[in-house]
Amino acid sequence: MSKLFLSNTKLLDQFRSFYFKNYPDDMETQISYFAVFGGLDWEIDTSQPITQLIQTLLLENFETLDAKVQELILHNENNRRLLKALAIGDRRIFSAFNKAGVNNGNGGAILNFLQEKGLIQLEYSREEHPKERKPKNKLKREEARHRISHKVLFTYPFIRFWYYFIVPNIKDIREKNYAKVLQNFEQQHNSYTSLVYEELSEVLLNYHLRDSHILSSGSYWDAKIEIDILTLTENGNIYVGECKWTNHKINKKELHKLKEKCQRLAIEPTQIVFFSKRGYSKEMMALSGSSLVLYTSEDFKALLKKSSRKEKTPALFNL
Repeated sequence: MSKLFLSNTKLLDQFRSFYFKNYPDDMETQISYFAVFGGLDWEIDTSQPITQLIQTLLLENFETLDAKVQELILHNENNRRLLKALAIGDRRIFSAFNKAGVNNGNGGAILNFLQEKGLIQLEYSREEHPKERKPKNKLKREEARHRISHKVLFTYPFIRFWYYFIVPNIKDIREKNYAKVLQNFEQQHNSYTSLVYEELSEVLLNYHLRDSHILSSGSYWDAKIEIDILTLTENGNIYVGECKWTNHKINKKELHKLKEKCQRLAIEPTQIVFFSKRGYSKEMMALSGSSLVLYTSEDFKALLKKSSRKEKTPALFNL
C-alpha cells in the first residue's frame, strides 16, 4: 500500500466509508473488520481471514507504519505510554495516568495534545459526587475521597488497535515473530471489538431517535455501576442499552441484570435496548416489544443510508 490515510473524525462517517470502499458480505464482518481497520482509507479484502490481513498489511509493514504513527505523537515516549495505557485499560483517565507513569499535570498536558491531534475524545462522566447528592450530610471517608474520573475514546478504531495489540508486542514484531500478537488477537478479538460495537450501538440508537431532542447520551459509570448506553431526551424518555459482542445469545438473565442496575440508579427506563452479535434466546424474543427492543448485527445496515460513496477524506499522513 502506497498511502496511509486516517479519515473523517466522526465514527459514523468512518463506518460508512469503510463499507462503501470494501462491501463486506454482512454486518458482522463489517463491524469486526472495521474495529481493526476503521479510519484507514484502505481497500480491505474482507473475504480474507482478519488475522491474515493483520499480518500482511500491518505486521509485515510495521517499521513504515510505526514511523508514521510515531510522527503523529511527535516521537514522544510519554505520549506513546499514555495511549497504550488508555487502549488496554478501562479508559479512565486517572488509572491510565498511573499505568503510564505520568502525574496529573503531565498527563493533562498529554491529553490536551492528543485531543488537538484528533486522536482521542473525552467521554465525560455523568456521575454525581457524593458531595452533590448529600450536600448537608457528613460524608464517610471513602465517599469524601472519591474522585470522578472521565474516560477517553479513540477517534479512530485503527489507532486503538495499534496501541492495544501492536505496541505491547513491538519486540516480537521487529524480530518477525508474529505468532504471539496474532494469538493474542484471536483470544481477545471479541472483547477488543466490544467497545467499537458499543460506540456504534449508541450511534444506531440515536439514529432511530433522530426526531427526538437528545439531551444526553453515552455510557454511564460510577464507583459501583456501569451501563453501556444511557440516553435521555427532552420529553423525559430514558433509553437504557447493553451491548454484547460475544458468541452467545442474550438471555433473560441479562435483562434482569440491567433492570437491577436501573433500580439501583433509581431510574425507570422508557425503553430497554439490547444489541447482540449472536441474537437472543426464545424467551427474550418473546418479551420484545415497545419497551424492549432487540437489535442484531444486521440492523446496523440502517447506518448506511444517506451516505455518499464519492465522499473523499483528507490524508493525515502519507507513506
